[in-house]
Amino acid sequence: MIHFREDIAAAKRNDPAARSSAVVFFLYSGLHAVWWHRINHALWNARLKFLARMLAQITRFFTGVEIHPGATLGRRLFIDHGMGVVIGETAVVGDDCVLYHGVTLGGTHTKKVKRHPTLGNRVSVGAGAKLLGNITIGDDSSVGANAVVLSDAPSGSVLVGIPAKPVKK
Repeated sequence: MIHFREDIAAAKRNDPAARSSAVVFFLYSGLHAVWWHRINHALWNARLKFLARMLAQITRFFTGVEIHPGATLGRRLFIDHGMGVVIGETAVVGDDCVLYHGVTLGGTHTKKVKRHPTLGNRVSVGAGAKLLGNITIGDDSSVGANAVVLSDAPSGSVLVGIPAKPVKK
């Protein structure tokens, strides 16, 4: 289901440059990518996999955001300046998360198992960060820009560096 109003409210809450609901509705490509993903995910789950993948590729062409139709996204996900965001097939993103441009939620092998990250609720992932493999990032965590996260992190973590390590708040 697409929750237009709460998605627009989330964008306005997370982006001080969001001047109006109309601007967000018509011009925010990250939001458009999430909305199309909701449709593509429903098609994927209805076993219309080719159609779901085709629409996902069309969405990528227009938005610069690639979300595999098999990925599971929580409510009120906000992708800010979405260009270059990649979310893999088995990724799970919790509610109220924020992803900035260039974020990758990627896999580390080719076996048909859970191979992409899981983000808890209220996780923020900075520009250019790469989260790789079947890892879990706990609720209320932040990943710094350009960090490369290769292992699990508990709730409330702040992760920076290559490879990313938790730092004290």
